[in-house]
Amino acid sequence: MNDRQSGEITVAEAAARALAALDGGVPVASATVVGGPVEETLGRRLLVSEDSVTGSLGVKTLDDRAVELARQALAGHDRGLHDVEIESGTWSLYVESQHAIPELVIVGAGHIARPLCRVAAMLGFKVTVLDDRPEFADRRWFEDAAHVRVVDFNETFKATEIGPDTHVVLVTRGHKYDYDCILQLLTLSARPAYLGMIGSRRRVRAAFEALVRDGVDPTRLAEVRAPIGLDIGAETPEEIALAIAAEIVAVRRGGGGGALSQEERVLDRVARTGQTEQGREQNLG
Repeated sequence: MNDRQSGEITVAEAAARALAALDGGVPVASATVVGGPVEETLGRRLLVSEDSVTGSLGVKTLDDRAVELARQALAGHDRGLHDVEIESGTWSLYVESQHAIPELVIVGAGHIARPLCRVAAMLGFKVTVLDDRPEFADRRWFEDAAHVRVVDFNETFKATEIGPDTHVVLVTRGHKYDYDCILQLLTLSARPAYLGMIGSRRRVRAAFEALVRDGVDPTRLAEVRAPIGLDIGAETPEEIALAIAAEIVAVRRGGGGGALSQEERVLDRVARTGQTEQGREQNLG
């Protein structure tokens, strides 16, 4: 489906769609004219979701370019001010997107959960912390969390909704609780955006072997990131929290997790360019 409806979009309509997206509705991107050769188009906007385009900027070729930019914004790229050149001149468009606020559910309220909660909140996540120990599931330790709940690990997610924008990190105090929580998550119809479990290779293997014996599809287990986090040599709770947060961001944004210096290899390119220029000078000489 690719529904397209022309016409002007009011500020109220745009705001309502944005608020609905933030509240868990359909993600939406907007492109608004903030400068251009036709004064009457200033402030006009169009809205783009995955399968629809609503509104018009008043110039078809400008609409087409604005839709491209809005779709890029929906994918998490190139938000902000854009200068668009078409046959009628140069137009300035402001492009932004609205998605549901990402959620992070931390199961286990121990020494890693505390710095992870702080980092995740800084990254814009709505954080929920769950533990079966009241003295650990205490808001004093998790001031940045939206929710801190005492739960029974036999029904960990009874009062916590898991959806496609939910990221789940299992940092419980024991193998048994990790197993119980993963089993509950893998039997849900909804799949979280990220599911990671802390633990040594031996502990993870033991949990996976038990889950396979109990009939869990190995293809579902492949969705579990364990051991958790990017390999940055983390040792302290704060460093481990950073490694976990970095992996979550990489999954959300489609990053590879490698060092940018190794991926871009700028110095190698400079060296190659220098050698090429030197070769040209020698040939000319």
